Amino acid sequence: MKNILLKYSSIIFALLIVGSCNDDFLERYPLDQLSSETYWNTEAELRNYNNSLYELIRNDRNYPIMIGMGKGGGLNFDEGLWYMDQMSDNLGATHNRAQLWYEVSTGNHFVQNNSRAGGWLGWDLIRRINFGLANYDRADISQEIINRYKGEARLFRGWFYAEKVSKFGDVQWIEKVLNIDSEELYGTRDDREFVMEKVLEDLDYAIEHLPANWGDGANPGRIHKWAALTVKARICLFEGTWRKYHGGSNPDFWLQQSADAAKQVMDEGGFSLWNTGNPHLDYRHAHWQLYTGHENNPEVIYWRKHEPEVNTGFWSRLFWNYNGGATRSFVEDFLCEDGLPITLSPLYEGDESFEDVFVNRDPRLRQCVFSMEDKELLNYANDPDAIYPKLQGQSIPGRNSSNTGYHVVKHWNAEDELTARHYHGASSPTLRLGEVLLTYAEAKAELGTITQGDLDISINLLRDRAAMPHLDLNPPMDPRYANDGVSALIIEIRRERRIELFLEGHRYNDLRRWAQGKYLGKPLMGIRWDETAQNRFPGATVKATEVPHTVTGEMVPYIDVHKGTVFEPKFDPNKHYLWPLPLNALSENPNLGQNPGW
Repeated sequence: MKNILLKYSSIIFALLIVGSCNDDFLERYPLDQLSSETYWNTEAELRNYNNSLYELIRNDRNYPIMIGMGKGGGLNFDEGLWYMDQMSDNLGATHNRAQLWYEVSTGNHFVQNNSRAGGWLGWDLIRRINFGLANYDRADISQEIINRYKGEARLFRGWFYAEKVSKFGDVQWIEKVLNIDSEELYGTRDDREFVMEKVLEDLDYAIEHLPANWGDGANPGRIHKWAALTVKARICLFEGTWRKYHGGSNPDFWLQQSADAAKQVMDEGGFSLWNTGNPHLDYRHAHWQLYTGHENNPEVIYWRKHEPEVNTGFWSRLFWNYNGGATRSFVEDFLCEDGLPITLSPLYEGDESFEDVFVNRDPRLRQCVFSMEDKELLNYANDPDAIYPKLQGQSIPGRNSSNTGYHVVKHWNAEDELTARHYHGASSPTLRLGEVLLTYAEAKAELGTITQGDLDISINLLRDRAAMPHLDLNPPMDPRYANDGVSALIIEIRRERRIELFLEGHRYNDLRRWAQGKYLGKPLMGIRWDETAQNRFPGATVKATEVPHTVTGEMVPYIDVHKGTVFEPKFDPNKHYLWPLPLNALSENPNLGQNPGW
């Protein structure tokens, strides 16, 4: 039934948009055919039209906003939240099917003829939204109901434009339906600050007019007020920190907008963290849902359901083959049980053996990275006889290999992995309270107005779930980040964000908005690769580089994922904070201009 509705929605749009461009068709509009002249009358017609927007947005490659795990229906090795961390310093991917992500994070992308996934794509969504906005008011229903559907459309438009601004800076703002002779087709890009003002107008309209609940229960469906507020908090945090660290007017305005939106969700939304009192499972289980989805998960604000015969895929097997494993820098960012970083804690056991890394650490580490102590609990890789880690090149039992030695388990689901090809249905939250709490704390810290009370209603709730000590206003400075130009408190908030939002698609954008691209230019490293490790993992085809040990400073070899390849990381701050426009876009409209350095 869902597939039928989605296809019907797309057919509706196609007939309406074609009809709207054909004067003869509009003059005749026979009673047995859809036409724009006769369509816009009832709530059902507005709802079905907006369903076509949801259908488009299922394609995460073209419309990377309300991201789930792709549109489903086949192989999926590059769409969805899990994969996006391959475009960051969190994962050490090398498989050619992950290249579209890691070539960006390592600074080895270039100006392409056509847009890459997640790039200068999806502009048909704007045309579809603008077409609807030009017609919704014709319906013979209450203005309140009309405004709900306008709010849906404007949220998607603002969200889409904010995503484009984050990658390309200046873009053209279009809020009307264009024709083949519209002068805007050959116009220049609008200044990013003007565009973001228009984005904020769209977001605020959506928040004002969307209902708190569409009456669909806890099932995923239409976007609601709380989702709109969460999106606003996220977008305004990006914009505020971008303007603060890259230059721009009035960053505090955007940071305050972010904090206010997040606080409203926290105070009024009725959401709470998933917490059963088990710090060794709860963080991971908050994301670990199959076809039953997140109906009973109080933390989830919005999610996309993947159902058999509708929109499932093949990700619960492919992702574990292609992600490459977590990086050394990610693993080392986990605090010790005393709440101190490994550089300062007497509890840190070092990394001379793989097992030492997990001792006395934040329980979320073993919920993100595989430890053999959890083999039976997780049934990792559905390999009862295999011993992990297994490195690339090793001819030993085990279905999964890792480039770094740190196998990822955050979203691992043994049941889903065993389902038939193309029937994987694990669903990750698109928007959740954990992100809102982090957004609130960061915005307040960047504003310089954060209090201990703010920390206690945000980050320390996440710490409580993991049975970790609370963060206070004056943490010690981790020497690893002493040269980042921000306070120790902001360092710790950023650390918490990296840990908590692992494999949720945030890290690459976070480093860009903080102007910390230097971390994308560092080698992606794995486990210690001294003689002991080489003897333990015979046959591994990895390369290593000696670098200072994080705690002792002695020179120690570690796996260097891209060493000797064309993908050795580099980062040019004069160009890599923004993406280049593709050549086909510049060919169609040279007035768009290329971004600096490209």
